[in-house]
Amino acid sequence: MALLQRYLRSPAAVIGLVLLLLVIAMAISAPWVFPRDPLSLAGRPLQWPGANPNFWLGTDNTGRNIAAQIFHGARVSLLIGLVATAISIGIGIVVGALAGFYGGWVDDVLMRITEAFQTLPNFILLLVLVAVFGSDIQTVTIAIGLVSWPPSARLTRAEFMSLRSREFVQACRVLGMRDARIIFREILPNALPPVIVYASVIMAVAILLESSLAFLNLSDPNVPSWGNLIGAGRGVLRVQWYVSAIPGVAILLTVLAVSLVGQGLNDALNPRLKSR
Repeated sequence: MALLQRYLRSPAAVIGLVLLLLVIAMAISAPWVFPRDPLSLAGRPLQWPGANPNFWLGTDNTGRNIAAQIFHGARVSLLIGLVATAISIGIGIVVGALAGFYGGWVDDVLMRITEAFQTLPNFILLLVLVAVFGSDIQTVTIAIGLVSWPPSARLTRAEFMSLRSREFVQACRVLGMRDARIIFREILPNALPPVIVYASVIMAVAILLESSLAFLNLSDPNVPSWGNLIGAGRGVLRVQWYVSAIPGVAILLTVLAVSLVGQGLNDALNPRLKSR
């Protein structure tokens, strides 16, 4: 309850939460508001928003309903963000926990692997993975998770290195607890708050990465992705700019919402840092 009260004290965090809830509501209601396939032809191509009451946000250059793609695209973007974040955080926690807890050669080996992943920019490595393993939505989601874990690993490692010498850890050793139990049952719960906050950053980046791939026609064309809709509007950008602008605003608001929620969680979980 106290955590919620601290979170609600920040107007920006509240705005972010409201925006995120709206996006979630769009994703949940999409099958009822737009029961038809959002990628099916719906009407005359390139109808401006408001020109036809049947198409709130107009139609794209192939005659598909933009509003339907926005609603169903919210499901795709949130699913990609959540799954990719779970994969990234999962890998990062395991690597960072082992490196921070054991130190020595284990830390050296794992950190060299982490640095190897960070040698190339995320998007370049993502392009390589998609080129090798394909561009279906499952592969793209897993690939985004695989290129996003190094920062969370470093963050987890830093937390473990500061906690492994604490009194409660020493007490666990004296009691004869196994390393796995000490790592995942005793230290990890105390190291999670900053990792949870950083998860919002990974989720926002995951949505942007998928949209970038879709814009380059390298994501799954068979899903109603916001990035696919932006890419479809490139050819008519000078005249019917709304085709790309509407999904672009949707991506902007979603990423902003996730970022504000993450910042609000950070302030709520670390009130002392905010007071400084």
